[in-house]
Amino acid sequence: MSTSDDLIDLGDRRLRVRRLTPGQGDGLERTTLVFLHEGLGCIEMWRDFPQRLCDATRCGGLVYDRTGYGRSSPWPSDPGVRYMEIEADEVLPRLLEAQGIADCVLVGHSDGGTIALNYAASDPEALRAVVTLAAHAINESVCVDSIRRARESFATGDLRERLAKYHGDNLDGCFRLWSDAWLAPGFEPMNANRRLPGVLVPVQAIQGEDDDYGSELQLGIIAGKVGGYCETRLVPDCGHAPHLQQPAYVLSEVVRFVTPLALVD
Repeated sequence: MSTSDDLIDLGDRRLRVRRLTPGQGDGLERTTLVFLHEGLGCIEMWRDFPQRLCDATRCGGLVYDRTGYGRSSPWPSDPGVRYMEIEADEVLPRLLEAQGIADCVLVGHSDGGTIALNYAASDPEALRAVVTLAAHAINESVCVDSIRRARESFATGDLRERLAKYHGDNLDGCFRLWSDAWLAPGFEPMNANRRLPGVLVPVQAIQGEDDDYGSELQLGIIAGKVGGYCETRLVPDCGHAPHLQQPAYVLSEVVRFVTPLALVD
């Protein structure tokens, strides 16, 4: 754990968090960018994107390892296929309160984007906007096929070794939670018909054109069902991690979207 990280005790779990400060400020009060990582992610796997976005928008940031990932504590009890809903409805609100964050924009990648939409569906007072990167509104066959390949690579290939340095003792638990849920018969990442109409804050949904975990249909469902403003961006020559694979374009688009919304009244 680096000296800039803290373990936040929420009673039934401890979450590793990292607070980010923009490189240059101007004395104005701005919202906090809260980053929600992908299904096998953690703080480090964002690389420098959160800091670059905070610098460009002059917003502070919070990046954290979700329950059972990275160096956060394991789940106190098995959440099963509802892990994203539980994170959105029960864990994230407690973390924001513990960190004193009363005004935020959520930036979520993959599972993190779905969690952000699930959280936004209750129209929480603290939330100003949502940015999703390769979020899932539904479970598609392309995603199921990719996760089956990931499970095989984890068992017989090099995926376990590549993930071990990020997740340590959490590795088997987080991989099993993620893969078992997505491969469960009838699994859906969210109740899109019920939840998305409740998303009233502005949404920016970004996805790679060559994403092997989801198609352009995800963008259409999100934009078509949310209750408020939504803009979508389909990024050419890009897979499942737009912020890493086309960083200049994605950074510029997110900055354009967030900046007019960032100043706190």
